[in-house]
Amino acid sequence: MDRRDFIKVSLVSGLSILIPNFSYAKKLDLSKISFSKPSYNAQTIIIFMYGGASQLAGNITNIKDINKHSQNDYYEYFRDITPTEHGFWKEAGGDELEKMLLDGDMSIYRCCYSKVREEAGNKAHGVCTEENQKGTFDVSNAGGIVSNLANILNENGVVDNSSFMPFITMEGDSKFYEDGELATPSYLRAVAMDENFDNPYDRSSWSVRNWIYYTKEEREKPNYNQSDEKGGFDPALHSKMDIISQNINSDGKIKSAFAKRAKLANFINQIKQTQTPDLGEDAYPQDNKFAKKLESAINILYKNSDTKVITLSTGGLGGWDDHNEAKNYINRSKSLFRALRSAMAHLKAINKIDEVNIFVFGEFGRNVNLNSAYGWDHGNLQNLYIFGGKGYFNHKGVVGETKLDAQSSTRLWLKPKDGTFWFEPLSIAATLYKIYGIENPEVLTDGYKELNIL
Repeated sequence: MDRRDFIKVSLVSGLSILIPNFSYAKKLDLSKISFSKPSYNAQTIIIFMYGGASQLAGNITNIKDINKHSQNDYYEYFRDITPTEHGFWKEAGGDELEKMLLDGDMSIYRCCYSKVREEAGNKAHGVCTEENQKGTFDVSNAGGIVSNLANILNENGVVDNSSFMPFITMEGDSKFYEDGELATPSYLRAVAMDENFDNPYDRSSWSVRNWIYYTKEEREKPNYNQSDEKGGFDPALHSKMDIISQNINSDGKIKSAFAKRAKLANFINQIKQTQTPDLGEDAYPQDNKFAKKLESAINILYKNSDTKVITLSTGGLGGWDDHNEAKNYINRSKSLFRALRSAMAHLKAINKIDEVNIFVFGEFGRNVNLNSAYGWDHGNLQNLYIFGGKGYFNHKGVVGETKLDAQSSTRLWLKPKDGTFWFEPLSIAATLYKIYGIENPEVLTDGYKELNIL
């Protein structure tokens, strides 16, 4: 991330559904939160699949019925569709999922399904993304999941002004970090960085020369010689710039970043020197930019116990809005789960598999009709993948079964099978809150409770 991009990023700113049985408030009222500090030190990586990833990589169990009703033939278009033992799509990363399932490293919930959205006819990217990243259907004036979590942990003394980088974004800004009616203190705002640890906080690499001190007239004189300039900062300028930044910048991410500049610069330079252990056949693939991002995120958590949450998208793999040419989905999905397999091996090698959990989800899933452009349109059922956190998670393996709802040749939906467990997407937010000690997360998530995995 070069400095121009960095500045842009910093400026953007049971067997039935869990039915809510009481009213809720969109405003974060800390007095309504029941909190109990957990005995474990949880750290979370949230991987959000923007565009709405198809659920088929993790659930190909209905493929024969789907293909029977689909507008276009799956087997003719994709060629290779091989179900694994647990109904994963082998060619789309199913073998990777099987390995992690066998090792007890993951749970897959196949029925993240929204009855609320179904009744409202809501399958739009923007609002579904905002709802899932804020953990509420009433998004007006609501804070993002990470912002809410930051304020609650701050209120209960888990994080404070001395905490170093408690929240990090490797995807830029998102609704996860949006303030609600309760503003997040600057010291809790997310630090932005990228997988290469290009260090926007380090001044030693800046090509700033003494011409800053020359007037325009002096530089235009015939005897002015640029070779006389000295590279680097005048030491006295460091102090002056820090003072100026605090006086001029308004409260927010830029001001907070400048306040911690020196410490951040040193930490990032240390992380850049961190060597990932030899993972053998589970080593991160070198041609996978997303894998590098995930590897970097784990190295940060390893070196900094203060960090609670890192968010990242699947940049480097591509988006998931596969309205056409869904064939590209195969390699993208395989690369995602291959990287996650390496991440599990990495966490075990550094003894962090008990502490670090990884959540993978998006805004929604896809209609399973292979349309006229050989793609999938928006759907309303997705998979939730949860990895790691083995010190406090009771991994369930595969949870939930689906059935095909064939309304017409172009309207094919996967829905929860009768009698199976399913949940509204807001339960993902409730589960994230619960991990960190919020005993009644449903007050933040429209009454929808956490998943029974803790």
